Amino acid sequence: MWLQLFKNVALALVQAKSFMHIIHIASELAPIAKVGGLADVVYGLCQETLKLGYTTEVILPKYDCTDYRQLTDLKVEQKDIWILAGSSRYNNTIWSASLGELKIFLIESDHPEHLYNRGVIYGCSDDIDRFIYFSCVAMQFLLQLGKQPDILHLHDWHTSLMALLCQENNYKLKSVLTIHNLAHQGVCSINTLFKLGRDLLKDLGFSDSLNVLETGIIYADCVAIVSPNYKQEIQTPEGGCGLDGVLRESQKKLVSILNGIDQDYWNPAKDPYLKRNYPINELESVLKAKLTNKCFLQKHLSLIQENVPLVSCITRLVPQKGPDLIEYGVIRTLELGGQFVLLGSVSQSNNDIEERFVSLQEKYRNDNRVAILLMNDEELAHLIFAASDLLIIPSLFEPCGLTQMIAMRYGTIPIARMTGGLVDTVFDIDTSDKPFEKRNGFTFAFPDQQGVNWALTRAIACYKNHKKWQQIMKADLNYDSSWEKRTKQYLCIYEELLSLKS
Repeated sequence: MWLQLFKNVALALVQAKSFMHIIHIASELAPIAKVGGLADVVYGLCQETLKLGYTTEVILPKYDCTDYRQLTDLKVEQKDIWILAGSSRYNNTIWSASLGELKIFLIESDHPEHLYNRGVIYGCSDDIDRFIYFSCVAMQFLLQLGKQPDILHLHDWHTSLMALLCQENNYKLKSVLTIHNLAHQGVCSINTLFKLGRDLLKDLGFSDSLNVLETGIIYADCVAIVSPNYKQEIQTPEGGCGLDGVLRESQKKLVSILNGIDQDYWNPAKDPYLKRNYPINELESVLKAKLTNKCFLQKHLSLIQENVPLVSCITRLVPQKGPDLIEYGVIRTLELGGQFVLLGSVSQSNNDIEERFVSLQEKYRNDNRVAILLMNDEELAHLIFAASDLLIIPSLFEPCGLTQMIAMRYGTIPIARMTGGLVDTVFDIDTSDKPFEKRNGFTFAFPDQQGVNWALTRAIACYKNHKKWQQIMKADLNYDSSWEKRTKQYLCIYEELLSLKS
């Protein structure tokens, strides 16, 4: 049904838009509260629907680590949103603010555990409690204010319980759940829940435990997966993380929509964090500007300033991202005569990975061919994207991936493992069956050192083949990673759901 809809009526539905009201319920929102790609996706999709004239709002927790400097008109919107948690009732305050043209609502709680004042968004032992509580307050806020959007758009397990809460409260609207990462599901004992009682959950078919993401899959009206290949992978026992059965049973309401990137924010022509800007439609200008940015980055990071392949990796250092292979990539790049820059953010819940990369950092402290930066630095990330020749993404799994699209936007060639959305976006120059002008990178199939070595060796050798290298760069610069087409696909889903509204 969805495929036919996309092919036949996508444009007509968008042109005949009814200026619907869309509310996103999310745990992250770029650029004010960001951990990973989820934040970028929510922001990018909201920006595009706003451009098209749709009323779009976002509800998220009021974290103490939110970057409030980027908000305007911050004020109390609603007080006295009471929630029963265990045997106690707690008051919550809703704040409103503007992020550019986007209106957002921030939930602040007076709960004694300081649920959203931890200095972090994730990584707490009671994360499930925190986000179930958030969903309950968001539901109560919508009910108490009488807000009646047309579409409630939920994101990952953190807010997927809203699909069930809407049905429980007879809140008549259509819900879309986007699964950004199936590996994170929010599995807990029913006894840990703040709001919902055992009796209610037993009536709905649950016993002693609750999988919050599974609940969203069952009760949402549509489930969107962030890439076509990932949609296929998660319906198999190998890739389904225990939910392949319920996903196959829900197949009729599954749809795949590839993520995009905000091309205004990621724009080398006007990026304020670059040493030299460049238009992406002039290859000669791209080559010159990238060399200028490369020299500037090398100087900034105390790397030797020579024209050798500069390989980078910009990532969260978590098991999913293949930390073993990242480390091997550093070693092998140096053996092949290149330089390596790692910008990796570490998590409190992955101390062993952090210790490993601290050791790697110490090992190469006095090596002017490599920089190991264990932090999250958005401004520096922009410069690295522009300065690098190659970006390596050796993920064990990758639902969609945004870094490969950002790299291509800046004329940096991706080296990617063939998994999830990387299969849908990176096409090997030597082995892909795509037309030659669309082949835009280097890929490898298996997540092991042999695979990384095969792709990395070919990529660094290609650096000296200027004609072939520039052909790959052209394919990267011409790749359409914009939200325009993706948003129209979401709008088609919204319109179709509203046409079925009882």
